[in-house]
Amino acid sequence: MKHKEHRLGVSEINLVARHLALVTPVDTAQLNAAIAEIDQLYGLDEVAFDERSARLDFSYDASRLCIDCVEEILTKHGIQPRHDWWTHFKEEYYRFVDQNVKDNAQHEPWSCHRTPRHNRK
Repeated sequence: MKHKEHRLGVSEINLVARHLALVTPVDTAQLNAAIAEIDQLYGLDEVAFDERSARLDFSYDASRLCIDCVEEILTKHGIQPRHDWWTHFKEEYYRFVDQNVKDNAQHEPWSCHRTPRHNRK
């Protein structure tokens, strides 16, 4: 089994991969500026653009980032996700999973074998 080193702030257990189709044509200068800014986000593992399919591929720690953080930067640079039903469906699914990972990362495990809180000292 391969072991990949991840960037600082990325936990492999919370790592998610995302693929976001973009509206074409994409201005290369704006895209490069957006990718450079996205690449600086704490919790991002990697980001790349596939020119053939006009798709932005990235992975991040979902307990620290969410897809909205990336889309906000894209919008700031004038780049929009594709406006088809499949892209919107995937975006909503990504939001759901991101929130679920974030909630689970903050959840304190519960066990029926612990002593009740009022009996602990």
